[in-house]
Amino acid sequence: MARYIFVAGGVMSGIGKGITTASIGKILQSKGFKVTAIKIDPYVNVDAGTMNPVEHGEVFVTKDGLECDQDIGNYERFLGEELTDDNYLTTGRVYQTVINKERSLEYNGKCVEVVPHIPNEVIAKIKRTARKTKADFVLIEIGGTVGEYQNLLFLEAARMMKLEKSKNVIFVLVSYLPVPKIIGEMKTKPTQYAVRTLNSAGIQPDIIIARSEAPLDEPRKNKISVFCNVRKEDVISAPDIGLIYEVPINFEKDNLGKIILNKFGIKARKKGLDEWEKMVNTAKSTNKKVKIAIIGKYFQSGSFFVPDSYISIIEAVKHSSWFNKVKPELSWLSSSAYEKNPEELKKLKNFDGVIIPGGFGKRGLEGKIKAIQYCREKKIPFLGICLGMQLAVIEFGRNVCNLKNADSVEFNPKTKYPLIDLMPEQKLALKEKKYGKTMRLGNYKCLITKNSRAYLAYLKHGFNKTKNKKGDFLIEERHRHRYEFNNEFKKIFEEKGLVFSGINPEKGLVEIIEIPNHPFFIAGQFHPEFKSNPLSPHPLFNEFIRSAIKNK
Repeated sequence: MARYIFVAGGVMSGIGKGITTASIGKILQSKGFKVTAIKIDPYVNVDAGTMNPVEHGEVFVTKDGLECDQDIGNYERFLGEELTDDNYLTTGRVYQTVINKERSLEYNGKCVEVVPHIPNEVIAKIKRTARKTKADFVLIEIGGTVGEYQNLLFLEAARMMKLEKSKNVIFVLVSYLPVPKIIGEMKTKPTQYAVRTLNSAGIQPDIIIARSEAPLDEPRKNKISVFCNVRKEDVISAPDIGLIYEVPINFEKDNLGKIILNKFGIKARKKGLDEWEKMVNTAKSTNKKVKIAIIGKYFQSGSFFVPDSYISIIEAVKHSSWFNKVKPELSWLSSSAYEKNPEELKKLKNFDGVIIPGGFGKRGLEGKIKAIQYCREKKIPFLGICLGMQLAVIEFGRNVCNLKNADSVEFNPKTKYPLIDLMPEQKLALKEKKYGKTMRLGNYKCLITKNSRAYLAYLKHGFNKTKNKKGDFLIEERHRHRYEFNNEFKKIFEEKGLVFSGINPEKGLVEIIEIPNHPFFIAGQFHPEFKSNPLSPHPLFNEFIRSAIKNK
């Protein structure tokens, strides 16, 4: 029988509900239980696919093609498991489902109301996920902050589940305790108000995760216990730490796993965060550095810097750096600088490796193309991802194949040399203005040519793969894109030395390109970062970091 743990947030957003949820899952998993996690987002969008990454953060993609919140990525990285469409819910999706049911008379002519039909649909979704995954524990993170009207219906669903399954449901509140500089003391009052707001929704938290810049002391624990109606041992200190993967270890210092199991009246089946602790210790003790530049355009939000737009890439770089016993020193560079002043390109010599990630829109593209040319000519290890691969093709076409002004039809529909083009079904989708979930999304097969650089990377570092009669590898990688390499130009590129080392066997689409006689120049149409986790880094990132270290 599944047990359910709802995780809500208090005081303000961005305090780490996703990492808390993932960490609780990791702890329970380490005690021998099967765990899955669901993210509930209160926005009306059906999914995250049409959102601006600067505003919302990275759009993560699951193996079955769901475009979702970046917290699903956190769950996968911590749990080491691939999640699916079942693990994500939004207000838009719930309402869409209920309306579709009403239109098809599934409510037998009843008056369909916001309550109870919307919360009932949420509960049904949670239970379906529990049944499908056969999980012992289902963690449900409710997005936003208690007190916001957007998530009231999800809190109502949680309350109703508690009423129905009182012994199998608990609530965790992640709340922030500020330390105002002018006062110099940690204040509990905002958390007290958050708990009372949660109480007003009919919910009493069983556990409070006390987020703050400093560890919680005894006076503050006592005060939260008295005024928030929880036992003192159920108040868990969660100070700021430099490494998110240390959070489960930090929680266990307060015996969070044992506390949760006691509340459900069950005992641990095994004990074992050992491998996780070993990884954390390696990450913390490594002193040798590798300098990596990420050249993108989703870094600025007004006056603030928001690298969350590329969170999976950042984490994948960390995973592979620790695997190679180095500490990554990441720099975020705006490609627009190279358009204004080409002399800025010379600064790329200061880095051991360069990554150009995915993205949409024309801004900063020519700067990225110049950066790719510099990396190719100056032998700087380069990894291109999605748009990064397409721009690498354009750069090679213009500067090696002499295809003057070659481009992608996404940026120049009238280009004489459309190196990157749309497939027929994508042209139809755009014509009909169908943007949501119409790209090539999720897992697609890729056949990797034997003895290519990409092949050796997958061979050396392990991956789920099979071999054909020729010895080529067949793998699966996750995609999120609409445009593809135009195979009409393939022969020209091969004659000039570009290697097409990864091909989708069903449609002959180009998945990986590489340049021989270069320290490392590989670009993929897919997103390898979505399959990386700290205990199993991605082969391409591993080889990229290894080459960057060697390049020092």
